[in-house]
Parts: sequence; C-alpha cells; structure tokens
Amino acid sequence: MELPSISLLSVTPIYIAILGLVFVPITLRVGLYRLNNKVDIGDGGSDHLLRLIRCQANFVETTPLAVVLLVVMELMGAGDTWLHSLGATLVVARLAHYLGFSGMGPFVGRPVGMVGTFAVYIVSSVWILMAALG
Repeated sequence: MELPSISLLSVTPIYIAILGLVFVPITLRVGLYRLNNKVDIGDGGSDHLLRLIRCQANFVETTPLAVVLLVVMELMGAGDTWLHSLGATLVVARLAHYLGFSGMGPFVGRPVGMVGTFAVYIVSSVWILMAALG
C-alpha cells in the first residue's frame, strides 16, 4: 500500500503501531487462559484470570488518552525529540506496568509504569496548553 507523499503525522504513528502490537499478546494471554480453562464469561473464580483481565483493561484504560495527547502535540507542531521521548516513555511504561502487574516481571514495574504513563499525560498536556495559550 502506497501512502500519500504528504502526511500530517510522521512520529506518532510509529508509537501507535508499537502499542497496537504490544496489545496483541496481552489480549491473547486472556483469550488463551479462557480457552484452556473453559471460562467464557467473567473470571471463573480464577485470581490469575482476574489479574490478566485487569492487565488488559488497564492498558485499554490508560493508553488511548496518552496516544491522543501525542497526536495533538504532533498536529500542533511538536518537535520530533518531544514526540519520540514521550512515545518511547509511553511504550516502556506500558510494558513495565504490564510485566509488573501480570507477575511476569518484578512488581516494581507496576508503579514505575503508572508513573511513566502519568508523566506522559502531564508533560503532553502542559505542552499542549502552553502551545495553545502561548
């Protein structure tokens, strides 16, 4: 597929695509657990499945707003350094949170991931406000 030669977005699509790819195994883990344990709806009383569901839900709850903020920044003319820094922070933060929350990595990943995600929210929001009001 050939893309148009002029694009309004050049940096944020990279991070949107990476985050989309990160979401696939997060969702597959829930689905495979459900399939292997014959749990159609809810958590079936499984603490492990409940944790996997919450990991997936937390990704869905926190990632879209951060992505929207990055897109708005890029549309408003933010430089590549800002966008790559925040995009990379978001990807690392979401991975750290998932690994810590799911038990696949050290628990410290969970708070580190949330702090990183909130940092993206705060920095991008302040940048947008300063650009819009400045």
